[in-house]
Amino acid sequence: MEQASGSGPPPPPPPPATERDMGFAERSLAAAGAAVVSAVLVNPLDVAKTRLQAQAAGVVYNPIWSDFRCYPSCSTGGINGFGPSCSPECFQYRGTMDVFSKVTRQEGLFRLWRGTGASLALAVPTVGIYLPSYDLLRNWIEEYSDRNCPKLRPYAPLISGSIARSLACITCSPIELARTRMQAFKESNVGGKPPGMWKTLLGVLSSRQSISSPENFRGYHLLWTGLGAQLARDVPFSAICWTVLEPTRRHLTGLVGEKSNAAVILGANFSAGFIAGVISAGATCPLDVAKTRRQIEKDPERLLNMNTRRILLEVWRKEGINGLFRGAGPRMGRAAPSVGIVVSSYEVVKHILHRKRAEL
Repeated sequence: MEQASGSGPPPPPPPPATERDMGFAERSLAAAGAAVVSAVLVNPLDVAKTRLQAQAAGVVYNPIWSDFRCYPSCSTGGINGFGPSCSPECFQYRGTMDVFSKVTRQEGLFRLWRGTGASLALAVPTVGIYLPSYDLLRNWIEEYSDRNCPKLRPYAPLISGSIARSLACITCSPIELARTRMQAFKESNVGGKPPGMWKTLLGVLSSRQSISSPENFRGYHLLWTGLGAQLARDVPFSAICWTVLEPTRRHLTGLVGEKSNAAVILGANFSAGFIAGVISAGATCPLDVAKTRRQIEKDPERLLNMNTRRILLEVWRKEGINGLFRGAGPRMGRAAPSVGIVVSSYEVVKHILHRKRAEL
């Protein structure tokens, strides 16, 4: 009777909203919150890694100023103009925990969070660009491969991670340069306040005046010093990280079936991120050594001739395999929880935003 009266079946309900429908702004909001938490928690490990690599590159941590005092377990090594001086061994870092101990005793506990402002200024835009770009690129590549080239789908994390990381590195390279220099160098003025991010960047620009061939360094291009080394480190890191992370978290979430709640998402993504962070940080440590040395170099003439390949060959000849993996411990110790925190927080916030959007 209803068909005879001409009234057709009711229209199908609209398809439910999915996380793929979320825009770039919503994804950036989720990523920025995750980046803040991670940057604050793991900054001491970043300081330890940078100090160990900078020391191996020739940065001296044996000052003559009187405000650096010997502590009870450290013997004096002689007399200078200010009084008893510490033995040189007091300022030689032997490992991650030794950095923590000596920085705390000689410079104060809060120096372990040196560069946190720059880390936050770096993490928020970097992750805010990186994770949403990765998400959107991966979704697009997977949809394209499903329609046209199924063999491409397994490579979606690798391709999208590499492209997204390149965009983030190029955008935020000056902040990374400032953070590395802030963490690597001590303040030489007695009682002086260490320079902040902006003063550090101005100091980089001022070095242009001492370069004999100014045409090789044009103005603000100096702020992208070490970008090539940074890309050489971060792009492989991202490619390895996402190639490991995606199948790992799919496997972990598959173990719990259809229980898609915030706790499951948090646990699966943190575990997958932790594993991926350890593997990718360890594999790319030599590239991180090259990046650090490139960005802390103060000799203008030497700076002109440095590149990633030359730095790696120089380290290999002088220090061997140990030099190439200098700071690998704190780097992996930093990357594992950092990737886990960022990815899991991002996915949980994204899940919450999606649920609220679906309820509207």
